[in-house]
Amino acid sequence: MRLWNGWGNENSDLTMALNSGLKMLLGALVGPGKSLPEASLKDVIAKVPASRLDNHPLISLDQETRVRHARGQSLPDWLAMHSGNVDTFPDGVAQPESSQQVRELLQHAVDCGLDVIPYGGGTSVVGHINPNASDRPVLTISMAKMNKLLKIDPVSQLATFGAGTPGPEIEAQLKAQGFTLGHFPQSWELSTLGGWVASRSSGQQSLHYGRIEALFAGGSMETLKGTMDIPTIPASSAGPDIREMVLGSEGRMGIITEVVVRITPVPEAEQFQVVFFPSWEVGLTAARGLVQNRIALSMVRLSNPLETTSLLYMGAGEDTSGVVAIEAALAERGIGPGKVMMTFGVTGSTKHCTYAKEAALELCASHGGAADQSGLGDNWAHGRFRAPYLRDPMGTAGYAVDTMETAVDWSEVAESVERIEQAIRIGLADEGEQVHAYTHLSHVYGQGSSIYTTYIYRFGDSYEQALQRWHKLKAAGAEQIVASGGTISHQHGVGADHRNYLQAEKGELGIAVIDSLCQLFDPSGQMNPGKLLPDTEQ
Repeated sequence: MRLWNGWGNENSDLTMALNSGLKMLLGALVGPGKSLPEASLKDVIAKVPASRLDNHPLISLDQETRVRHARGQSLPDWLAMHSGNVDTFPDGVAQPESSQQVRELLQHAVDCGLDVIPYGGGTSVVGHINPNASDRPVLTISMAKMNKLLKIDPVSQLATFGAGTPGPEIEAQLKAQGFTLGHFPQSWELSTLGGWVASRSSGQQSLHYGRIEALFAGGSMETLKGTMDIPTIPASSAGPDIREMVLGSEGRMGIITEVVVRITPVPEAEQFQVVFFPSWEVGLTAARGLVQNRIALSMVRLSNPLETTSLLYMGAGEDTSGVVAIEAALAERGIGPGKVMMTFGVTGSTKHCTYAKEAALELCASHGGAADQSGLGDNWAHGRFRAPYLRDPMGTAGYAVDTMETAVDWSEVAESVERIEQAIRIGLADEGEQVHAYTHLSHVYGQGSSIYTTYIYRFGDSYEQALQRWHKLKAAGAEQIVASGGTISHQHGVGADHRNYLQAEKGELGIAVIDSLCQLFDPSGQMNPGKLLPDTEQ
């Protein structure tokens, strides 16, 4: 069973703890943490009000079920659940098993005037699934039982899944047929295919497989106005692409029930390699060179100096001898303080992987890069989904960890990273608090790159203070993203937390276009209200 107030499943093998070395490092970076009392599941259940829904055979009014579907995985969600300061809950939770049952539930919502929240894996970090305080009852529709491979066309390399299928089930069901989707966001273990489409997700190896918009071939969406089927046509010049209207719609137009995706055969080989560069500037040049020279890699990730040092030592824990040995070997090659770490992947046939890896290493070497020989690439692959598990033990120790992400053109990357980091780093200076911020480029394109900044700060004396500090840091980072001309979200969607920054990217007319689509499908504003569109929506 899923944890009710944190990331992952109960008794997960990936559950993490803070060792003494990491606690000492956090204390040196931001100061000693202060543990805060935690609410129990029983405490939060006691706050659940009576449901405003009538009995319905597809809807559960169970209080614990309503708690477990009340929040996602943002830092404010974590603080709310652990403090017990939760004031809104869905009035009921449905778990349909078919598109027909989704249609029945949506008709029930029309008849009874209900707000509807689509729920996939519950992994949203920007408030997608949180109920608003509303005069209308709130029905959350979980897609958890629509989690099967429905059809596969091996000749066309297309597969149809229920939208509630999580990453591991997608890969397991495809692997049995010799295929893979290859979409691996960090939330892969828990997030779902429908959620990936609704929030325009990006996988770690999207340089090879493509982002979700490249993988999304078609499917079905149930709306308050009826069913919209999206055919799987390889390419078309017949007007605007309906798929693009559904991608990133975040439940505002309807509920995606079936998704057809483009699949590929399971690769013959796959490798991940770490390379160190003497400076951030050199690393940026090398990363840009790899993608603009079209070396066929599956991923390129570049950590700036602060993240490089943070990851090396945070990963080492109490025994730092391995890190010391790596740094000594790098120093002999002229790579010392200020070094940066790149991780790249190669995926495909054995022949392709050999060629692509050699080409990448040759380009890296031309920029003074030193290839790691200690297996750091394998370590990254082994722990690629572990990062979210760190939030719980850090929170228990009184530390908050959160992220900001965007994407900008290459000519703006270096300055944007500095501006975003610095704004966050000094965001609590008026309180005399230190904030540790560091960045990596998680996805690269010929035109530019994503920027993914992690920051750590102390909760303070209360959960309320921790939340106030989060608001200050979130605003500081978001304002710099907008000032840099970046997207407010490269891979997490908009939800409630980012919606008021959306107009800077889309423009007034663009927001009006999106709003007109939502109004067409949902004139009463019942579908996931308060998400995606800014407060100025009509």
